[in-house]
Amino acid sequence: MDYLDENNRLIAAPEPRWITSPKRLRVFFGGEAIVDSTRANLFRGGGPPVYYFPKEDVRQGALTATGRTESNARGTMSLYDVQVGERSAEGAAWEYTETADDVPFLAGMLSFRWGEMDAWYEEEEEVFVHAKDPFKRIETFRSVRHVEVYAGGEKVADSSSPVVLLEPGHPLRYYLPKMDIRMDLMLPSETVSRCPYKGKADYYSVETGSGLLEDAAWCYKYPTTETAGVAGLVCFFNERVDAIHVDGEESEKPVTNWRR
Repeated sequence: MDYLDENNRLIAAPEPRWITSPKRLRVFFGGEAIVDSTRANLFRGGGPPVYYFPKEDVRQGALTATGRTESNARGTMSLYDVQVGERSAEGAAWEYTETADDVPFLAGMLSFRWGEMDAWYEEEEEVFVHAKDPFKRIETFRSVRHVEVYAGGEKVADSSSPVVLLEPGHPLRYYLPKMDIRMDLMLPSETVSRCPYKGKADYYSVETGSGLLEDAAWCYKYPTTETAGVAGLVCFFNERVDAIHVDGEESEKPVTNWRR
């Protein structure tokens, strides 16, 4: 098997799909823990992993059946409103009442829309954006490969000291020191994104004589411990710039959700 898939992204292991987590999981809403479970299950169904909980581990009275259902490839879900005191989140919880043949384990378990809740904790560590995949390992390593970045018809970066980041399900990324980048062409953007594995990213647009290339690069100023090696370095979207050359060869452009 190749290291990359047909879209030039690192291969991500699809199995196992359903695992019982060894962690204590708590979900907070309205200032109270509405879930406290040591029997949570993690569903790895493609995309971000999702936690599911036994009904017994969800606070009694926190959910109200809406009478509404939604269907997808995995089955039919009954939706619940979440309410604690004056706080409410409409349709923010669900339970599969009917499941497809390949996911019978989802039946009768409860899950919640991550962003609608106040906070999620694995043991005593808060987790952001979505659940972490225990089978996903991110690697960063220093390199001496020669990386050149072209945008708007100009060379905007030239470095022989990149940090390479490998993340399953994503393209290979090269993070470059600012001293090797034409920072006079880089304009801070208001765009930010968050990742449970890497932290908060701030974005840059690139302005050349050809115009403005919006959100063409990003930087983790204060990354998580596991990706501390990219702190303060800048990475360019191969999908958005003209080209990225590595050791004199143009890298293939990956197909991702970031490509415009």
